[in-house]
Amino acid sequence: MEKETDWNALFSDHPIFSLPKGVAESAGKNETSLELSLGSLPEFTEVDPEHDGPTPSGRRQVMIIKDAELIVAAGNEIRMASLLDSKLGRPVRKSYKILHTPNIQFEIHQLALSPHGKLLAVAGASQVAVVVLPRAGFTKLVPSTIDCKTIQVGQFYHAVDTSAPVAKIEWHPWGEGGTTLMVMTTDGKLREYDMSVDSEEPQQTLFFVPDKKKNSFIAEDESEREVVSFTLGKGRADWGPLSIYAITRSGDIYAICPYMPKNASIPLAYVHALECFVAAKQEFLARSPEEGTSSNGLENMYEYQHKYVAALVKQLPSDDAHPEASRFILMHPPSIMKNPPVRQGPFLLQPSPRTLEGSEGGDATDIIYLAFENEAEEAHGDMERLGVLLTSFQDGRVDVYLDLEKVEARWEHKHDPDSDLPMLAVYETVDLGIVSSLSKIPRSESDPSFLELLRGNHPVLFSDPIHDDTVYVHHAFGVHALQLGPLLRSLVQVLRGGSDNNQDDNAIGLSAQDCKPTVVQLILNTLSIERKCSSPVVGLSIPNDIYLTYSLFILTSAMCITVFPLNLRSETPYSISSELPLVPENTPSKLQSSSATPPTPAYISLLTQDTYVIPSALAQSATSLISRLPPSPSQGEFVLTPDTMRYLGTVVEKFGTKLHEIAVAHRGTEMRAAIQRQEFARQREKCKEMLEIVSRLKGPRHAATQEKLKNIESVQKKLMGRLDRVLQLLIQKASPDLSENETRWFNELKRMKEEVVGRSKYDDRSLVARSKLLRREVDRLLPQLKELKGKERERKRRLAEDREALGVSQAFELGKRSNAERVRINSIEDEILNLAARLDVTLGRPPSSQSQSLDP
Repeated sequence: MEKETDWNALFSDHPIFSLPKGVAESAGKNETSLELSLGSLPEFTEVDPEHDGPTPSGRRQVMIIKDAELIVAAGNEIRMASLLDSKLGRPVRKSYKILHTPNIQFEIHQLALSPHGKLLAVAGASQVAVVVLPRAGFTKLVPSTIDCKTIQVGQFYHAVDTSAPVAKIEWHPWGEGGTTLMVMTTDGKLREYDMSVDSEEPQQTLFFVPDKKKNSFIAEDESEREVVSFTLGKGRADWGPLSIYAITRSGDIYAICPYMPKNASIPLAYVHALECFVAAKQEFLARSPEEGTSSNGLENMYEYQHKYVAALVKQLPSDDAHPEASRFILMHPPSIMKNPPVRQGPFLLQPSPRTLEGSEGGDATDIIYLAFENEAEEAHGDMERLGVLLTSFQDGRVDVYLDLEKVEARWEHKHDPDSDLPMLAVYETVDLGIVSSLSKIPRSESDPSFLELLRGNHPVLFSDPIHDDTVYVHHAFGVHALQLGPLLRSLVQVLRGGSDNNQDDNAIGLSAQDCKPTVVQLILNTLSIERKCSSPVVGLSIPNDIYLTYSLFILTSAMCITVFPLNLRSETPYSISSELPLVPENTPSKLQSSSATPPTPAYISLLTQDTYVIPSALAQSATSLISRLPPSPSQGEFVLTPDTMRYLGTVVEKFGTKLHEIAVAHRGTEMRAAIQRQEFARQREKCKEMLEIVSRLKGPRHAATQEKLKNIESVQKKLMGRLDRVLQLLIQKASPDLSENETRWFNELKRMKEEVVGRSKYDDRSLVARSKLLRREVDRLLPQLKELKGKERERKRRLAEDREALGVSQAFELGKRSNAERVRINSIEDEILNLAARLDVTLGRPPSSQSQSLDP
């Protein structure tokens, strides 16, 4: 088995994780200036966009992994390094390339990679830019700096003094060409930029916070008007993919539906599924006997939804008789809807989430929407995808909500009455243990509470790209992993059991009480109780290429990297059918009895599992039975009295009882010894059998197994070759012609071949012909150069000998005389030139000027 790469050892002294220039070059600053403590708390809470420093305040994500390339932001500098060389164990020097981006003159807070991996979105406190990443193979370039095209995004909205801070940036997965960038600012405005169309003006703008009304005396909390994060909804045959959720600092959740990019690439199967979903809603409403205002409101809403979906269906191509379900179609938001989508919310949280013990509550920091696929249920089509919303708070609280009432499309309309607020079912409140960890730090009575550090905490939720049921939370005090798998399995069992057995609400409620909670695991703790500070986590990433590695890369504010290897799990669907066998309804089930009966062990001992205890009759001393003789009335002699007779009778009775107990204990001890002797003999026989089995396994069985493994390996190689041939035949039958990418690739290879070899045999512009010509010229000039080199060496040798022949005084006098003669020659040349000018005679250049021009 291949040995796992030790990434911690490879990154121990890698220069890509050096401190930013602003910290490394400043006097008096070091890694401690980036740590969170009571002294540095103001730098984490008071954000100044004009003088944004390296202190990791607010949302931070400064490290991502693109295929096998590591991208790290340090200050306003973007660094890239290849992980593939380290993975393959190549002896290369640890280095990195700097992306030359002169337009980025701000501290980088967030990085976001486009879906196709060619564009990198960069966000600071309030500014946003997009960098075009270099192609693969950039590490082979000689210069340490690579020029990259940088595009400023929305300078009028994000690059002025009055710009609102950037809360979050994210690429829309359904944007055409992967160029749709969404920028959420804290004032509640979500702007959509299409980098292929216009990077200055947004294509669309959504408003999650309405403008303040003038002359209004209603008191509003500022935290209710500050948006801190957003997330995209998910779904398969509902309005989930066209929904977007946002959370404010106070914890209020809002949603807008429908929303799709101006230039969207939507799966064809989803459009047809949404059409069936809306038609089923209308049909159900038509069959419902209820009438009234609510029924009329639903009828109007479904009518608008039908118009919206019909406008989407009209954009589908009509030339395909049997289109592929996975095909993506270019679409635009229907213009038939004149009114904008209405903001829905705030969501009602039922029941109310509980607060953590010892905490006064904290501001919300992030939100994420998760949808869990079920292959078995997808095949039957009888269950919807289970949606879960997670929100994080400063005090380490993570609320888990179940999206039972999915958000539907709504538009602002005067005939549409004010509907009820949407609802989220609160499943549980997860405690990351941050409050309890801070409470353990010792402090004096005069020092402030260390719970004040929570104001500088900003937890960020990160979903695992491989497993949908795993979410990581990185914050100022470390990293936690949330395993939602047990929760989902129990919920699916309850929902499936209720739908199959037609249980009532009370039975389903009792079953839901037995559901398992979220499993919380501490991955990394950066809080130092001795130093009373913490190094916040500013970057967390997992490679999307499992052939490279499946590990968790964690980067702290002090540019310290830590890598934790993760384990791949088998994809088991969350259904009862995958855990329990199917039993006919008329057949009595034995699942309960079989699950309660433990498996039979391979060896059953004659002895009980309890430890043998010595009987009390043998352990107790006999002297404890004899009590004191009652005192005699006369001190001198022994007198037999009634008390003495009673005493003797009692002692005799106790001795008799004790003798009987000792006899019974003796028989029990002998039986125990006999059983132990039998058990010892049985164990010796069993050990003998085990030794014989081990000898057989080491001898002929081992050789037979090795031979079988070799046969299996040879058959496997044959099967792999056969599989390759079958796959090639299937590819040729499925697409006999080359695809567009393959045609483009072969054309590029042909062009490179013509450039290297030439179009014909006598093409003198090819690289091969030019290299041969260069070689001939080198061979022709090389003898002359060697001859000149020898003459130069001989000249230097003679000059050195001449210098050695003259003394210091002689050389000084010779130089003095030479300078005098040179001055005299120059004066004579000047007189001759003046005389020639008077006589109008043309002369050549004097010898002195000719010699100067020849000198190097």
